[in-house]
Amino acid sequence: MNLGPIAGIFPFGSHLCREPMPPMSELKKDMENLKRHGFNLVKLQEHWAIDEPEEGRCDFSRCEELIAHAAKLDMIVYLGLTCEQAPGWLWRKHPDCRMVGINGLPILYEAQTPLPADGKPGPCFDHPGASADQTRFIKKLVKTLGGYEKIVWNTWQEVGYWSERIVGQPVCYCQHTLEAFRAWLKEKYGDLDALNRAWNARYLDWSSIAPQRTTNTWIALDVHWKYFMDNVQVARVLRSRAQAIREADPLQRPVFAHLGTATVGSGQDWTYARCQDFLGCSTYPAWFPLNDWDDARVASGPLDRHASLLAEIWDSVALKYDHVRSCNSPGSPVWAAEFQGGRVSDGFHMGRVPSPEDIRRWMLTAIGSGVTALSFWVTRAEIAAAEANGFSLLDSEGDSTARFEEASRVGKALDEHPDLFGQPSWPGAEVAILINEWNYQFCATMRQGGEHLSYSVRGWHRLLWDAGIPVDFLEVSELDEDYASQYRALVLPFPLCLSEEVVGKLARYVESGGNLISEACPGRISPHAFATRGELSPAARELFGVRHESLSMVREPEGGRRWSPTERSWGEYLDDMFLTGAGPFEGLKLRANVYVETFSCRGSEPCLMAEEAVAGTVRQVGKGRAWLLGTYAGHNGTAYADEDTRALIRALLARCGISTSHEGKLHLRKRAIEGKEAWLLTNPTADEVTERLDVSGWSTVQDLLGDPVERTGDHVDLTVKALDVRVLVLQK
Repeated sequence: MNLGPIAGIFPFGSHLCREPMPPMSELKKDMENLKRHGFNLVKLQEHWAIDEPEEGRCDFSRCEELIAHAAKLDMIVYLGLTCEQAPGWLWRKHPDCRMVGINGLPILYEAQTPLPADGKPGPCFDHPGASADQTRFIKKLVKTLGGYEKIVWNTWQEVGYWSERIVGQPVCYCQHTLEAFRAWLKEKYGDLDALNRAWNARYLDWSSIAPQRTTNTWIALDVHWKYFMDNVQVARVLRSRAQAIREADPLQRPVFAHLGTATVGSGQDWTYARCQDFLGCSTYPAWFPLNDWDDARVASGPLDRHASLLAEIWDSVALKYDHVRSCNSPGSPVWAAEFQGGRVSDGFHMGRVPSPEDIRRWMLTAIGSGVTALSFWVTRAEIAAAEANGFSLLDSEGDSTARFEEASRVGKALDEHPDLFGQPSWPGAEVAILINEWNYQFCATMRQGGEHLSYSVRGWHRLLWDAGIPVDFLEVSELDEDYASQYRALVLPFPLCLSEEVVGKLARYVESGGNLISEACPGRISPHAFATRGELSPAARELFGVRHESLSMVREPEGGRRWSPTERSWGEYLDDMFLTGAGPFEGLKLRANVYVETFSCRGSEPCLMAEEAVAGTVRQVGKGRAWLLGTYAGHNGTAYADEDTRALIRALLARCGISTSHEGKLHLRKRAIEGKEAWLLTNPTADEVTERLDVSGWSTVQDLLGDPVERTGDHVDLTVKALDVRVLVLQK
């Protein structure tokens, strides 16, 4: 992708201000301070309600003045739209543009400021009048502010409506959205008879179809409605904003949007990424990096320092940006669009003030996941009560802090190598975790277990991260793309809802030489939310060479109750157990989580046993192999973690031709272009580690931040402090 005037630098900056009213002199002073410290990007947040208080009377003078000042400082402007923060006249002009909740009543919330959630949920832009006014406003803004060359447009600050959090119920059930839903169904199925056959329903006309007003039901209608809202309705709004900008911008500068967080396990982020040039993401590493099921969360007493800081860099940074990098088209930028600069402040709950070490490890971990631009939230401490004195690199007064100085130091160092860090230079991975949006939407409807899919996906990433193996994510819609064949192995977590079409694509991948590693119950549920006869999809039975024999819940170790529902009667659970290795895994074992599924082999060979029953198989298919694990191994990435399970996973990956990128305690990730690489080495342990690296073939080896590098011939002895990241830049 051509980024035009911002190419050739590493875009590194800060959000100037969320609220639009601080004195202009203070804002300019902060911009000048940022520039002196090497920040070359400043984010301005636009507010529709402020900039067009009366219909047709737009006042962009404050933005114009700040953009002009940025031009004098030679800074990039990253301009974010806040269209959810709609002006009062819009609601009066179009009273039926209000979103409608699941209770059938209009949402009366009107955001006068961007807090608490940037105006969310906002108007329903399925309303043609509201949509037209939004488009007119965006075009006016772009034509007015677009005279400055170095602008990047952001159409949606943290994509989504957040309605359950903000107004207490899901949206939108207005007539305009329901009509759009029916139109999408008609396009998908062609005619009503086809839909009725697929859903086992008896609708007499399209107008009869409406989403249910209940939660946690799992029929075809629910899955389709949830899929529509996340992947069709939101996507239509994103595309309309991007189109309006492109039509008004003669310089055709980059257009992107960014997520509040990656939705791990969901494919909706792949949808959003293709609605504009690319997709970015926020990250606040110290804002709940632990899941309630994690070992570190359930341990008694205060949270463990090492486990928590490790979770910050792994869960909040590496996992999230691996996901966002993967959901963008190959070769696209990866923007850390909001990056935590100060303490998390959420009402009366105040987090710790990040140390310089925090800032450094967060920034460099993001770079290790392929990030090409990084913008801190926020420059000066927040003033609104909901986030009072939080998040910022600077305090409420003063022009420097230790964390600000460290961010400056790291940013300047990264900008010395824009060819490596300012451009997409992720060298790729040999293994990818499969994402299936339809399965995600089905699992989200399940009682007592919808969160298992995301937890398993997350856990597989942790297992690979702990093994020092770089990883991508791959949405099943991309299985036909040429780049899908680059992976030696694909991991299929918690694959309950699986279509025959997807299994067919997976079979072709295996036949051509790949390794498919599936957890239990592939295709147990059809895409229309009906149980599959035989309890495995027919195509999955053929691919894995098995027949389903049994499925039982298994107890958690030591009487744990993190995810297990209360027993209704005797005999529902197997005792907690390890599955024992057979064949290629002889002498190894794998902890059983959630369920144990057993099989009879039909052309496959056992590789795991549950006592005398087969609970894992492998089958040669063409040039590749299909591996079926009769439980959910991903959960052990962060729950009931044990070395036996990790050893079996490493052995399984080795059988697929995949090994660690570096033998030792340090984790190695790379950014690479021809003749030049950055090696990012993370020490995840609680102790300082010194290890030897082979640098043969490289003319120069330098530390990114200028620390001394001890080279002897073809080797470097590198020391990395506990929970720190060091970066070597190697050139030929």
